[in-house]
Amino acid sequence: MKAPKFAYAKPATLPAALALLDQHGEEAKVLAGGQSLVATLNMRLSSPAILIDITGIAALTGIATANGKVRIGALTRHCDIERSAEIAKTVPLLTQAVGQIAHAAIRNAGTIGGSIAFADPAAEWPACMLAVDAEFIIAGKAGERRVKARDFFKGLYTTSLQPKEILVAIEIPVLGAGYRSAFLELALRHGDYAIAGVAAIAKLDAGKFRDVRLAYLGAGATPILAKGAMAAIEGKAFSPEVVAAAQQALGKELDPIGDLYSAPPTKIHLARVLTGRALAALAA
Repeated sequence: MKAPKFAYAKPATLPAALALLDQHGEEAKVLAGGQSLVATLNMRLSSPAILIDITGIAALTGIATANGKVRIGALTRHCDIERSAEIAKTVPLLTQAVGQIAHAAIRNAGTIGGSIAFADPAAEWPACMLAVDAEFIIAGKAGERRVKARDFFKGLYTTSLQPKEILVAIEIPVLGAGYRSAFLELALRHGDYAIAGVAAIAKLDAGKFRDVRLAYLGAGATPILAKGAMAAIEGKAFSPEVVAAAQQALGKELDPIGDLYSAPPTKIHLARVLTGRALAALAA
């Protein structure tokens, strides 16, 4: 199929983009990389009156560390994160996850902000953002506001981003010494959307897990921070019993949507398997 007819604008600055959004509101769609949006346009699942292409706004790209936080511009491409020594040093979970995102051609064009704003629950970045306790900087006509990742994802492909707003950056606290991370997912083929996945972070203190974070993709209508499973691990050393307790807790926290290939019980089982592998990796 071909995309429906729409007007096209490519503003050079953020204020110009926000002015267009303010003018057109819900009739506009923002193009931030296009790896999801173009497909929905071609399938006529999306029919905007105008497409606002923000890919030329240089101020929305780049990676920088200051004041204990890593700031990633929303238009930073997946491949830029993949190649970044700064990200590998400060937020290694993102380096571990990015290679699982689709294929090289998509990573060369897709952006972290586009993925987060699209909010596909099977995508890698939304779950990672929960695990790293990210904060999103959102711009609108009235100025900027900040939203924690845990408050951003509201439902299936639904976020707290309003029609006249643009996600401009992501800020992630730099973790101190002793923290470890692991990202694991299972898919039918490399590059396919994950059937299930987990982004895991914990500090290993005298052999015991502290500040445990387990965020799951493909496990519900949104990425899920599994607080029950995290509590089952917190303050404990790695053991089969601790792993089993965390796996058991997932049954009450995950609510995956079945698809053509995997029923919800299968996805929960796979999430439990990945949990065991992730905890073993953190403890190694």
